[in-house]
Amino acid sequence: MGNKEALKELQQRLAQRMQQAREQQGTSARWLAVECAGYGLLFSLKHAAEIFTPVPMKPLPYAKPWMAGVANLRGGLFTVVDLAVFLGLREAQPRSGDQRADLGQSRLVSLNPDLGNNCALLVDKLAGLRSEDQLTLAPDDDALAAERGPKPRFAGARMVDAAGRSWQQVHLDALSKHDQFLQVVV
Repeated sequence: MGNKEALKELQQRLAQRMQQAREQQGTSARWLAVECAGYGLLFSLKHAAEIFTPVPMKPLPYAKPWMAGVANLRGGLFTVVDLAVFLGLREAQPRSGDQRADLGQSRLVSLNPDLGNNCALLVDKLAGLRSEDQLTLAPDDDALAAERGPKPRFAGARMVDAAGRSWQQVHLDALSKHDQFLQVVV
């Protein structure tokens, strides 16, 4: 029980800090750090809206494997995208009937309503807020870039924190307009 309460308190504190960061012009926090399949990702606070504990989801027939389903979040219907599966970081899990994501530390991060999508991203774990002064631009590894091919428009710069952990920026505004992201039917 204590772990659930601690996670809920962390979620509430992060949501409050995200809201404060959006309201303050000179704020130092600029990124919401999350983890998907062990990879560190950064979402701009301008484009991330709310954080939710996973709720039961209705699967969508004939949807792509990364489409986790539809969920009711605060009375609104949101499509839920398993971000790790969309990015190819892990295989999709079979789903049927009402689905409740493996709770653990997973969370749903909704996109800002200004982006025009009622969508939430299923992430494995919240890792807190990050500011520009906590991150440095990672040196480009040309061999790695050549191996992976061109980056999608929604993939921003790769950053490194003081501990040497790599964080990939994900531009949620570009992701929400990406052709593959919008085509959910198989």
